[in-house]
Amino acid sequence: MTGGVMTGRGLGRHHGEGSEAEDARSTGNAGVRNDLGGTVHGPSVQVGAVHGDIRLLGAPSGSTSPPRQLPPVSRVANRESELRALDRFRERAIRGEGPTAVTISGLGGVGKTALALHWLHGIRSTVPDGQLFAGLGAQSPDGPAHPGTVLGMFLRALGVPAEGVPAETEERLGLYRSLTAGRRLAVLLDDAVSAAQVRPLLPSGTCLAVVTSRWRLPGLSVDGCLSMGLDPLGADAAVELLASTLGDGRVRDEPAEARALAGLCAGLPLAVRVVGARLAARPGRPLRAMVRALSDEHSRLDAMTIEDDHSVRAALDLSHRALTGPAARLYRLLALHPGADFGVNAARALSAGPPGEAPAGDILDLLDQLLDANLLFGTGEERYRLHDLVRLHARGLLETEHEPEDRERALRRLLDHYLASATAAECVLDPHHRSLPRTYGPGQPVAEDFHGDPRAALDWLEREHGNLMAAIGLARKADVPAVAWQLADAMWPLFTRRKHYESWRAAHREGLAAARTCGDRAAQCRMLTSGGLGELDTGGHARALEMFNEAARLFRESGDALGHARTLNYRGLACLGLGRLDEAAGFFRRAAEECPRHGDRRAGGLASLNLADTSLRRGDSEPAVTHASRAHEVLAEEGDPYNAARAGILLGRALTGLGRAEEAGERLRRAVAALRESQAGYELARALEALGELAEHLGQNGTARSRYAEALEHYDRLAVPAAGALRARLGRLGGPPSGP
Repeated sequence: MTGGVMTGRGLGRHHGEGSEAEDARSTGNAGVRNDLGGTVHGPSVQVGAVHGDIRLLGAPSGSTSPPRQLPPVSRVANRESELRALDRFRERAIRGEGPTAVTISGLGGVGKTALALHWLHGIRSTVPDGQLFAGLGAQSPDGPAHPGTVLGMFLRALGVPAEGVPAETEERLGLYRSLTAGRRLAVLLDDAVSAAQVRPLLPSGTCLAVVTSRWRLPGLSVDGCLSMGLDPLGADAAVELLASTLGDGRVRDEPAEARALAGLCAGLPLAVRVVGARLAARPGRPLRAMVRALSDEHSRLDAMTIEDDHSVRAALDLSHRALTGPAARLYRLLALHPGADFGVNAARALSAGPPGEAPAGDILDLLDQLLDANLLFGTGEERYRLHDLVRLHARGLLETEHEPEDRERALRRLLDHYLASATAAECVLDPHHRSLPRTYGPGQPVAEDFHGDPRAALDWLEREHGNLMAAIGLARKADVPAVAWQLADAMWPLFTRRKHYESWRAAHREGLAAARTCGDRAAQCRMLTSGGLGELDTGGHARALEMFNEAARLFRESGDALGHARTLNYRGLACLGLGRLDEAAGFFRRAAEECPRHGDRRAGGLASLNLADTSLRRGDSEPAVTHASRAHEVLAEEGDPYNAARAGILLGRALTGLGRAEEAGERLRRAVAALRESQAGYELARALEALGELAEHLGQNGTARSRYAEALEHYDRLAVPAAGALRARLGRLGGPPSGP
């Protein structure tokens, strides 16, 4: 018999005359004598009587040349770190110290196949037994390739004649594993759809396998395969790829435009190559013309198409069609999100159906589907973002596949999520500030739960700062102006603690316009007073006074005596900043009397705090102690630890001025502890600076430097004007700060 592999059912026994029965046995490649005295060369099988069927499958002849099936290599730009990782993977695999298969996943058009081909062509000499290639057709109109079909192709490439290829997939798999065992070859499985499709195609032994897919294929990671995610290119690499695609000097001659094009392509290699190919076909066209063509978001994806077979839109369409219905719906609705990234509850709000409708699916499962499809990027713990071109693609689908009413309901749910969550944070951080109503659309809004933790509430406001600002602008455009001013109002604790001054101004400017659109006088007054306080912090005292005076007029016209009394505090602060101390003190005294009389004892406490500050500016420590002590007592009793700590700072400063250092230190240390707890960076820096002043007053310059240095870190982080003065003061003390 010629060499072969035996399969079958019911191998029989050979009953030799005068001998015991022997099991069937097979030989190796050495020659074997047959009954006719001849010799059989190559693998052979010797059997006796056989009950059942036997199939003998041909093995490759020794003359078969190694297969070299890889498509031509593509150039890759700035993938050095990924190539080094693949080299480490190969080195460990051939030593038997690591996995022999690696999956490369990423967004359609990100360059997965190009990277795999570039690397595999580069290691050709290390796989002398060949390189196999199969396109698994995850996005094929005819459906993905069946593993049995691919195995048949691989067996023929490895030298098995067509008539020797088994009909059954399991038999093909066994033969494939037998033929690859002990060989040194590489297999590229391109565009895989699932781990189940890939598993039968992985070779045996230390042969290398590279799998590319738009999906992450976590099942292969469970099996021990190495997983590599491929991100879009950085700006420099995208410009380099554009230059190589063009092959002329336009990138060199128009560097700013080249960088703008790379930005519009958002680092997606397919987009860069298509744009470069279109430009290459028009040698006389400047890059700035293509920049203009791509600047219109509505037509950008259409411009990233060439000859119909290379299209960013088509690549993303394929990924979208592979999603389940609920995941595809979420993908489209995420285009409504206005910010750079988002959290789980924002996605939950978008994905929710009309009130009373059952949820479409677990939100984490839907997000995982989008992550596995590489249509989302994870940016941190349960934080996500859409690639810029993916967002445009999702937006186009949203407009064509969803009715306007569906889009409006989803957007309102998203805005309600941010409003409800910001209000919850406001209630934790500044419960006294929450005095104006909040209005929501139909259904219960999806809100964050901070469990009463001020740190968690402030962290959320900081993390969502950009999204909240974007939501304010979006609310006005969506014709829900009440949400715009209410969002600005709810962000108050963030502005007072983190001093995002530009956002403070912008939010209240938008909020004031929205409140005027609503015709809501109370809301207008809140935007004027809260916005005016932001102007005070940046030196806009005259503008702030105008805003406070307008608020006072509106309160007076509407008969709101308490609102008018509160503006006395604000007008006093503006006068204090303008250096009009007597006028400021008059406003504060009136506020301290009128606010409690009209029902706001806390506002009276704030007026006493401001009187203490005015006295300190005059150099009058005795009255400052009186006013600060009163303010601290009232604010603590009213449950306002943040402003009570502010009063404690003023009290510490006043006591320092009176030479009562021990009392001053105790007051300031208590203020520092309270402000650390509430993460109020600016006021914490003021308390630390006051402790530094006390240490300097006592001649403890090392301690003073340490306190000033820590305060300066907070001022610098917040980018406030106080940083410059303190830096100069620290410099005058000289030498590095000592330990705390």
